[in-house]
Amino acid sequence: MSLVIQEHARARLITDGPDPRRVPVELRYDPEEPKTVQVRLPGGADWTFGLDLLERGLRSPVTRGDIRIWPCGRAQLILELHSPDGVAVFQFDIAPVIRFLSRTRAQTAKRPPAATTPA
Repeated sequence: MSLVIQEHARARLITDGPDPRRVPVELRYDPEEPKTVQVRLPGGADWTFGLDLLERGLRSPVTRGDIRIWPCGRAQLILELHSPDGVAVFQFDIAPVIRFLSRTRAQTAKRPPAATTPA
């Protein structure tokens, strides 16, 4: 049984053009990597970063390495990704992100504590 959590969302790819382009994005959480989240972008580009970064980015601007996240009003979240090829900026509706984080918290709460070995 797979315990991986996936949330499909649509984000707006912010460009220099007059209208942002809507693109499919997948948020993915694997309990085997409990402290990370993976964001799968169009074209097969995957970005993996700390789940805590995404959670904190809902409340205030955060930066870790090549990733910046910040809230944009009450209903939007901005994800800015820096790579050698340039910068990509995505604007998410916040509802699917909150739903995803709720599901990951529920999954984490159900997870049994890690087994310890006697010394």
